[in-house]
Amino acid sequence: MPTLTHAGLSTGGLRALSLMLGVFILFMGIDKIGWLTDDGILTGRFHEWRETAPSASRWYLEKVAIPGAPVFARIVPLAELAAGTALICGFRVRVTAAMMLLMVLNFHFASDLLFHYNYLINAYGLPVLSGLVALVIGGARLPFSVSK
Repeated sequence: MPTLTHAGLSTGGLRALSLMLGVFILFMGIDKIGWLTDDGILTGRFHEWRETAPSASRWYLEKVAIPGAPVFARIVPLAELAAGTALICGFRVRVTAAMMLLMVLNFHFASDLLFHYNYLINAYGLPVLSGLVALVIGGARLPFSVSK
C-alpha cells in the first residue's frame, strides 16, 4: 500500500515521476554531448536568441550567457547527464530536482520562452517545471531509491 507524503501524493507516484523525468533529462544531456567539444553550438543558439530577445533576456545573454558559453557548453550536458542518472537512481532527489529546476528556468529565461503563451502549452515548459517542483517538495525518502 503506497504511503502518502505531506503533500498528499503517493511516494510511489513521486518515485515514478523521478524515474520518468530522470530519463527525459538524461536524454536531453545525451542530445547535447556535442557541446563538450564544440561550444560554438551553444554560442550560436545564444546569438540566435539575442536577435529577438526582450531587453532583460538580451542583457542576460550579452553579459552572462554568451561570455560564459564555453563553460556552460561543458557544464550543461554534464549536469543533465548527472541529474538524469541521479533522478533515475533516486539519489538526492530533492536537491537534484531543485538544481534542475533552476537550470531549466535559466535556459527558458535566456531563450525568452518563459514569458509567452506558448510556454503554457510547450511540453518542455510547465510539465517539466511542475514535475521538478513536485520532486523538490515531496521527493525525500522515496521507495526504490539509492538514498533515503
